[in-house]
Amino acid sequence: MQAILHRTGGLAGSRSATRWQGQWLLSPTSRGSISRPYHAAGGWCAFGLGKIHHRDRNRNCNKTQQQRAGIYIRAASAPSTTTTAAPIPHPRRPRAFSAYISTSTTLGNHHTTITATQSSLSSLSPQPFVLSHLPSLTSTRTYSTSSPHPQKLDKMYTASFAFFEAIWDAGITHCFVNLGSDHPSIIEAMVKGQKEAKGKFPRIITCPNEMVAMSMADGYARLTGKPQCVIVHVDVGTQGFGAAVHNASAGRAPILLFAGMSPFTLEGEMRGSRTEYIHWIQDVPDQKQIVGQYCRYSAEIKTGMNIKQMVNRALQFAKSDPQGPVYLCAAREVMEHDITPYKINQDFWHPVQLGGLPDSGVESISAALAGAEKPLVITGYSGRNQKVPGALVELANTVKGLRVLDTGGSDMCFPADHPAWLGLRYGVEPYITEADAILILDCDVPYIQTQCKPRPDAKIFHVDVDPLKDVMPLFYLDALERYKGDTLTVVQQLISKFKSDSTLKTKLEGDAANKKWDAMVASHREKIQGIAAKTLPAEDGTFGTGHLCTKLKEICPKDTIWAVEAVTSTGFVHDTLQPTEPGSWINCGGGGLGWSGGGAMGIKLASDFENGGKGKFVVQIVGDGTFLFSIPGSVYWIARRYNIPILTIVLNNKGWNAPRKSLLLVHPEGLGSKATNEEINISFDPVPDYSGIAKAAAGGDLFSAKVDKAADLDTVLKQAIEAVQNGQPAVLDCKVNLGS
Repeated sequence: MQAILHRTGGLAGSRSATRWQGQWLLSPTSRGSISRPYHAAGGWCAFGLGKIHHRDRNRNCNKTQQQRAGIYIRAASAPSTTTTAAPIPHPRRPRAFSAYISTSTTLGNHHTTITATQSSLSSLSPQPFVLSHLPSLTSTRTYSTSSPHPQKLDKMYTASFAFFEAIWDAGITHCFVNLGSDHPSIIEAMVKGQKEAKGKFPRIITCPNEMVAMSMADGYARLTGKPQCVIVHVDVGTQGFGAAVHNASAGRAPILLFAGMSPFTLEGEMRGSRTEYIHWIQDVPDQKQIVGQYCRYSAEIKTGMNIKQMVNRALQFAKSDPQGPVYLCAAREVMEHDITPYKINQDFWHPVQLGGLPDSGVESISAALAGAEKPLVITGYSGRNQKVPGALVELANTVKGLRVLDTGGSDMCFPADHPAWLGLRYGVEPYITEADAILILDCDVPYIQTQCKPRPDAKIFHVDVDPLKDVMPLFYLDALERYKGDTLTVVQQLISKFKSDSTLKTKLEGDAANKKWDAMVASHREKIQGIAAKTLPAEDGTFGTGHLCTKLKEICPKDTIWAVEAVTSTGFVHDTLQPTEPGSWINCGGGGLGWSGGGAMGIKLASDFENGGKGKFVVQIVGDGTFLFSIPGSVYWIARRYNIPILTIVLNNKGWNAPRKSLLLVHPEGLGSKATNEEINISFDPVPDYSGIAKAAAGGDLFSAKVDKAADLDTVLKQAIEAVQNGQPAVLDCKVNLGS
């Protein structure tokens, strides 16, 4: 005889699945007690003395059962075939319970049977059976779950699978993952999707570090404007994002972040309930608040029934200006939820569109720029839209004498070969103090008041997707007018105004305007010559950052994308490389050092994907300290595993120089100003083997070299470039002189 715990659909023990017809329970007698539900072979059995009741909307159904020895039992009279047998432990006392699981098929019905010896049952505490009530079953106790309508694993449609369906329908093509105990259903969905949805299912990139994973998604989004997905493990994986979530927030990079959560049931009530020690340790009060202040949107998914709507709502925030990361989290039980497949209309989930200036704004800004002696545009992020640099060129050609300054360095906002180019300066540029009309476009820090303040009578206008900077506790500008708008639209409005207004055209086309243009051309020529003079190698044959970048520009392919995280050397690197093509310069969007390792790989991955596997050449230029922050052990393993060849240039100046610069700005004559790098704890002595670290991470399959003489640069650079073009990552450890 078998005592059968019968279930009619799904997995016994679930209290929430909508397709359940019922649930079998054991009701205790006065002398017995019910043990905690026991998980076995994907199903649940409750051991206990008493009657078995079928609960279906509070109605008992006992018609097909007969009472024997204090429980309802049924004979398995039909032929059966045993298919598996395996020992199982007790969940809380693994050495106290000796049992076997067997699965069998009886007339098309699937059974999971648990057989336990009496001696092992009697060792359990609390006692699951009062043994004297079962005299006829003294040697074994056999219980089974039965599902007349089994759901095969490969046919399951869970919330996890719906999640992936939602992201690929939304256009996400890559998932950067670091998996853990919260992801069983995610893993099942990945396997299912890669088999059943080839060509649609996102490419999975395993990342041994969460910051690298998010930096890859950041770089991908920065080049293409398309958000990608990062999946990490509960609270600790969320914390593992570290500085990357700051960078994406400050750098306006759209990214979908997802993390699992510790299960919210612990007695086996639902599929996905707690099964491991760590599920208690990683249960935190409000997981999403770990990164909430850096995200445009953060929420917990509480049911699989609307998971696609939650994903698309998050992506709306990520893709609406100001763009940035969004965060979703969900417990195992939620992601395990079996749901009915459904679709949503992607046409209803577009991001919010920004407009342009009101007529009054066009009038006031155009009049100020046309009437100024020294008009200036300051920008920071506008180059993210690759149509903006061309529009700014047209504006500068129209308003002769207009200069353009980049104080963000996040993107290529204005070409260096145009005479209006002032370069990249972090808030300090002499022309700011001279300009009498300033238009600020999409910029967080146009100038630093303590270092470089505009003249008191300057007319300042601020146009931004986020003019009030609502995530910055302290921010204000002395702007006469400020507008929330789209930079490209605004610049085009101004150009149209200048071309259509006869009064403005007269101001912009006279001899005075032509003289301004000629003076600007001469000034630009002098600037370029001054930069070149600083790039010569030293007399002893060593070289600085300027000479190195000159050689890089000369030897690397003309359409190279520069992924730069040179910190204090960034301005000089930009001056020397002089980028001219939209999308050719991408710098870390924030202050979280370590972005460029993953960022450069994400850029290369995106460029290859968008161009049929034949993307552009990508060069990472990174300071030595920042190279260590980038977690090279993960970066170059990923580069080798997924064939993402990039050229990394390490600017080795034996330490961090940014802290010294900060020190001197506050204490120019202080004790630290005269101290050595060792004394102020910013020295890297002994110097790490940077290229060796990378080569070890790549399992030896990486081109590595060190160079400290200008005479060797050409040869080594050409070898490294050839290696990358042949599919092998390359890292050059370049010893550079300080200040050049």
